[in-house]
Amino acid sequence: MVEKEKLFVKNNEINLEAEYFLSKSNIKNPVVLICHPHPQYGGNMYNNVVSGVFNKLIENDISCLRFNFRGVGRSSGTHSNGTGELNDVQTCIDFLAKKKNFERIIICGYSYGAAIGCSAINYSNKIVSYISISFPWDFMGVKYKNLSQSNKPKLFIQGNQDTIAHYDKFEENFNYYSEPKVSRIIDGADHFYWGYEERISNEVIDFYKSIV
Repeated sequence: MVEKEKLFVKNNEINLEAEYFLSKSNIKNPVVLICHPHPQYGGNMYNNVVSGVFNKLIENDISCLRFNFRGVGRSSGTHSNGTGELNDVQTCIDFLAKKKNFERIIICGYSYGAAIGCSAINYSNKIVSYISISFPWDFMGVKYKNLSQSNKPKLFIQGNQDTIAHYDKFEENFNYYSEPKVSRIIDGADHFYWGYEERISNEVIDFYKSIV
């Protein structure tokens, strides 16, 4: 039976609701930190894409943590338009590195979670790469594009019917990033990826294995 631990990650006065899986056989491999889409548009850690990735990681016996940003679900605090949420990501990174003793961390973010999560890439040398699913560059602004620049390995997943993280601007934004980087275009998928969760999750697993 899979053992998932429900817990709270403490960020000063804020408690972040989280769910954690620890691999029993690959404890020295990287852990994946998953960041959910925009809270003010219904995003939370039980989103279909987040759940698809989280469950697929568990199926493959890969350690992972998903969490709710401040003010979402049972997480305390209130939404802060990105600044506090970036601190939430950094807090979860510290939790995985210092409390759970992981030496390597991979960030996987979807939509708003990609913009915020991937922006923490240079926060710690224990972060070895990131996976971005529909990074909303135009919606979030240049700040998060600049913060997410890195020479660490990067995977960008994008649906070719996406009109929120605009597909027609994907190549322009993708070209901004330094190598190493790869892109995976999901034919037929819009921003919400209903029916494409398995495809996305398999892309995440394949990239993870290339990093390990």
